[in-house]
Amino acid sequence: MSIRVYDTRKRKKLPFEPVDPKRTGMYVCGMTVQDKPHVGHKRYAVAGDVIRRYLESKGFEVVYVTNFTDIDDRIIERANKEGIPFDKVSERNMKAFLTYSDLLNIKRATHYPRATEHLPEIIALIQRLIEKKHAYVSGIDVYFDVRSYPKYGQLSGRKVDDLRQGVRIEVGEMKRDPLDFTLWKGAKPGEPSWPSPWGPGRPGWHIECSAMAMKYLGETFDFHGGGQDLVFPHHENEIAQSEAATGKTFARYWIENGLVLLRGAKMSKSEQHFFLIEDVAKKVEPEVIRFYLQSTQYRSPIEWNEDRLREAGIAYARLKSALETGEKSGDGTPDPALAGGATELPANAKVLAEARKTEKLFQESMEDDFNSAKAQGHLFDLAKAINRVSESGRMSEVERAALPEATRTLRRLGETLGLFWDANGAEEAIPDEVQALVTQRDEARLQKQWQRADELRAEIQALGFVLEDQKGGTRARRKL
Repeated sequence: MSIRVYDTRKRKKLPFEPVDPKRTGMYVCGMTVQDKPHVGHKRYAVAGDVIRRYLESKGFEVVYVTNFTDIDDRIIERANKEGIPFDKVSERNMKAFLTYSDLLNIKRATHYPRATEHLPEIIALIQRLIEKKHAYVSGIDVYFDVRSYPKYGQLSGRKVDDLRQGVRIEVGEMKRDPLDFTLWKGAKPGEPSWPSPWGPGRPGWHIECSAMAMKYLGETFDFHGGGQDLVFPHHENEIAQSEAATGKTFARYWIENGLVLLRGAKMSKSEQHFFLIEDVAKKVEPEVIRFYLQSTQYRSPIEWNEDRLREAGIAYARLKSALETGEKSGDGTPDPALAGGATELPANAKVLAEARKTEKLFQESMEDDFNSAKAQGHLFDLAKAINRVSESGRMSEVERAALPEATRTLRRLGETLGLFWDANGAEEAIPDEVQALVTQRDEARLQKQWQRADELRAEIQALGFVLEDQKGGTRARRKL
């Protein structure tokens, strides 16, 4: 089965045909860093990371680019409010984004370009558009002429004439048409600015992504991601200005991710309707946050819900428990024939058969538009099979030989999704007996069996441990 990708522009799944058979270019629109990152920012980062990891597992070299918009009106406003330079605001929030990306086991990008560090590329692209009559200078600003690009609206499915209704030119703008958008914004008194052929100013939001994507990935590359809220106008404008400048397809596959919803509405900084990732990480295990954010196919929205987050924590604990049990069982030396993929399996080597079935279903899920939700789901069948073998009273030689290989399959597939890493560093290991009681108590709480949950807490405390109840499950630690 070959990888199939849903393309927003074509509105259907297409076979993945990379620009370069060995190298994949991927650009994901990143944060505007006027504030700390929230959970919604981590959804796009996790979604992109899952796709990148799977492509790498298939042998592709992925050049992964995600930008920071480090200058805009909101950053300037925040800096003025705090009485500090704009770059101090940007730097601290970029640092926070990277810190919590590391915490969630999101691989570092190949490049993290910033708008303010790519002024030459941005200015050159604007000049190219002016020369081709797709942009014009008006006063101290430069605008893109939307009607000069006949395919405008193709990504979002909107028609130019319909878009013009209700759109007006703001005070201070000197556009020819209300739909035209800013490529270069002339500086107002007291604002940060950079020199350009049209006078001091700064780049518009849309042009920076086109210039930076083409610098690192070329004029045509494979994947362009970002939240679905960017389809219009941001991604629509990126396509228009990029393809007007080059005459080439900009990105082959537009793979926008669904948003994180809070009580049915998009998380939004401007509306003060969000959870900061730093606050969530104080209450929920990082592994559980990641597991939950990719438990829905990336194009679908996901509701940030405490009950579902708690259920995800319990489910993930089952996976980890099976992995730990399998790795401790057996002698760690698989039968060479079984490890080599022999087709004639002994009748009682069911765990290895389950491992091979899981791997096939996992791959089918990921190659169907990177469906991490289904892929994660298949891991539980293998986890159950590992538990059945390792917890049986008498383990046959064939089962003992097959168990390490099956367990390695579970770990390898989980790691392909970015799971099964040590998020807590060198914390003291919790004894199996205590961890089993913690898991039982989580199950009892999920079933609202409160008396049983209290009894299990008492047992755990009697063994010298205290519990910390979190949204993603329960953590045990030894009494001080």
